[in-house]
Amino acid sequence: MKVLVIAAHPDDEVLGMGGTITKYVKNGDSVKIIIMATGVFSRRSSNNMNANVYEVDDSILEKMSKQVQNLQKDAIKASKIMGVKDIEFLDFPDNEMDKKSNLEITKKIESIILEFKPDIVFTHSQHDVNIDHRMIYDATITATRPFSKFKVKEVISFEVPSSTEWYFPSKFSPNMFIDINKELTTKIKALSAYKTEINDFPHPRSVEGIEVIAKHWGTVSGFNAAEAFCIVRQLKKNI
Repeated sequence: MKVLVIAAHPDDEVLGMGGTITKYVKNGDSVKIIIMATGVFSRRSSNNMNANVYEVDDSILEKMSKQVQNLQKDAIKASKIMGVKDIEFLDFPDNEMDKKSNLEITKKIESIILEFKPDIVFTHSQHDVNIDHRMIYDATITATRPFSKFKVKEVISFEVPSSTEWYFPSKFSPNMFIDINKELTTKIKALSAYKTEINDFPHPRSVEGIEVIAKHWGTVSGFNAAEAFCIVRQLKKNI
């Protein structure tokens, strides 16, 4: 089986489904990760912290470009920890994907789907505070429409802690849970590969935060630790 993970920024793939990715790899499935945007430039600073300015000078841009390269190295390291060898980086604008048309984003996703031919596509939830996440969800829904040249059997959305849960008052309402009790350690190790992205508790993007979230979804689903998903669409020939 082929699994395509479409994530906006480096670390979204681990936060959203690092345990499930690891599980697919263990099962012998082929997993490809697409990182759509840089994950750095919206910060407008050279120290990996958000600045309250929009315009920046060339020296800051140059430093941020180096940060992008380092972040991609971390993403490659994280993917290897999960057992994934196929990861691709695109260059859509960070937290400004609304500057791009849905058509442009959709066409890019379509081209990846036609080349990789996944059975399942995972992507962001539409209920998310991050504009890139919502744009990618919309484009993925369009790119995976059933009358396209290649039919994706399942489209599933994941949450990204520190983003999805802050989309008030709408909320992520999962209807699928995957047991990651044996994969939670690997997920945390992969997240820790992102040296500049991990935070201290009680931030949801922290080691303890990820453990708490996994245990919370475990209490919902009857597992010791779980990741939560929303089934967007399934195509079944037989039942």
